[in-house]
Amino acid sequence: MATFDDILVEVGGFGPYQRRVFLLIYLTSAIFSWLYLGFVFLAVTPDHWCRSPGVSTLRDKCNWSLEQEKNFTLPAGRAGSSPYSQCERFDIDWNSSSVSCENPLLFSWNHSRDLPPTRCRDGWVFENGSISSIVTEFELVCSDAWKVDLTQACLNLGFMVGTIAMGYAADMFGRRSCFLFATFVTSVAGLPLAFATSYPCFLILRTLQGLFSRGGWIAAQVLMMELVVSEQRRRAGILNQMCFSLGVMLLPAVAYWLPSWRDLQLVITAPNLLFLTYYWLIPESPRWMISRRKEAEAVRILRRVAARNGAHWSPTAQTVTMAERDGEVTRPTLLDLVRTPRMRKHTLILMINWFACALVYQGLVMRLGTLGGNIYLNFFISGAAEIPASIIVLLVIERIGRRLPFAAGGIVSGASCLIAAFIPENLGWLKTVVTSLGRLGITITMEMVCFVNTELYPTYLRSFGVSVCASLSDLGGILCPFLVFRLAALSVQMPLVVFGVIGLVSGVLVLFLPETKGLTLPDTIEEIEDISRWKRNSSRTTYQKVVLHSLTPTHNARNNA
Repeated sequence: MATFDDILVEVGGFGPYQRRVFLLIYLTSAIFSWLYLGFVFLAVTPDHWCRSPGVSTLRDKCNWSLEQEKNFTLPAGRAGSSPYSQCERFDIDWNSSSVSCENPLLFSWNHSRDLPPTRCRDGWVFENGSISSIVTEFELVCSDAWKVDLTQACLNLGFMVGTIAMGYAADMFGRRSCFLFATFVTSVAGLPLAFATSYPCFLILRTLQGLFSRGGWIAAQVLMMELVVSEQRRRAGILNQMCFSLGVMLLPAVAYWLPSWRDLQLVITAPNLLFLTYYWLIPESPRWMISRRKEAEAVRILRRVAARNGAHWSPTAQTVTMAERDGEVTRPTLLDLVRTPRMRKHTLILMINWFACALVYQGLVMRLGTLGGNIYLNFFISGAAEIPASIIVLLVIERIGRRLPFAAGGIVSGASCLIAAFIPENLGWLKTVVTSLGRLGITITMEMVCFVNTELYPTYLRSFGVSVCASLSDLGGILCPFLVFRLAALSVQMPLVVFGVIGLVSGVLVLFLPETKGLTLPDTIEEIEDISRWKRNSSRTTYQKVVLHSLTPTHNARNNA
């Protein structure tokens, strides 16, 4: 009996055709990182203060500097924050003729502490006028600052709902079809988003992008993993994550040269239109086709792969069908993820790790925006810190296995965050080093969970199962902005403590997963439940059991129906 892994080897293994397809999918990962983290630049919040009617005229008349203007017109800020209030101003008529340049101190905050402050009724002035963000355009500051958090939360809510729906669609209608449809909708939502004229419009379109983009990206990753033999899966997965990190490193350069949020949004979305050409450039997963009883289509794809690789696999009258599964095509359901003991344990642990990855990863990225300094340089350095994580995983994953590096990443990130929370502020350099180590650890965890998840679910359930587990990362993304910005209002160290505890728990739980090093992708839940059978099948390189047989006229008619 031939195996699907045998066929992949015969058609070229990891030949030029697979490498070209992988390169195309890697490009989608780099661009997806812009959608995933680009909000840091779309929602830049520069220093701001209340606009006071008449002040600009008086400033020009009296030749005040910017600091003098703030000193004369704004109350003092809270200790440890801005020296001037960002949300209140003095209730003074600056157009009054009694206000003179010769006696301005009468109206300054340090000589008029009893003057009643009032809310910003006439809008805000933003210090760096060259920066255009949704915050400056829709004035999402002070009492409306929570709307910034809501925007990112809604994107992650779209990720969560859409990832489950698109994962089911990918198992029912195909990996490539799901990816192309998701890419089309992401483009349709992203282009008008750049021209949104109100905050509600921006919020709706941003949520719509989330509903489809993440699910399509995951479908492309599953397709990639199913198109390569087991010996190359880990390299394919790690390089995919490395391209995501390269996208993170490139994003601040793009944002620097495009300070307008509308221009940046267009650049983030435009590549998705090019990805629609993948209809002609990447194939559907032949492994998925076999699982859906589309043997003739799978053979055509495998023949094309062999031809492009220069291999000679051309059985003129043969096809492939799955062995031992001649009944109806199995449909994935949520119950399949928890029906049996091992599946239930895998699903729970993977869900917790997806949640922890997004919460800690996004939390450490968002925390960069609260540290001050050059946001473009800080963001670039944070992306560069992910590259060593990919190299570490690439070097140790086949020597040590999956489970130990997976667990170590979570434990290191959690311990680093807890240690950083108790480092004094006057040792800022040490806190930066320790949190960077945490970023390294959580990046290792992210890279491991992405492809370990695909190795722990059977073929018919793989895309749906990965999508359901990955949806928990979106729940972490929903909570993240509120933890980073609102919890920090109580204590700046509290977010790090929360990240630390969650990271440690997720890392320890990974130790209860089976080691998948050297194991082939399972085809049935029975293989997963009977680990000894799974290992026996893997030792015989039984990837997906298939039978080669002649195509009779009746069989041809059934496949063409």
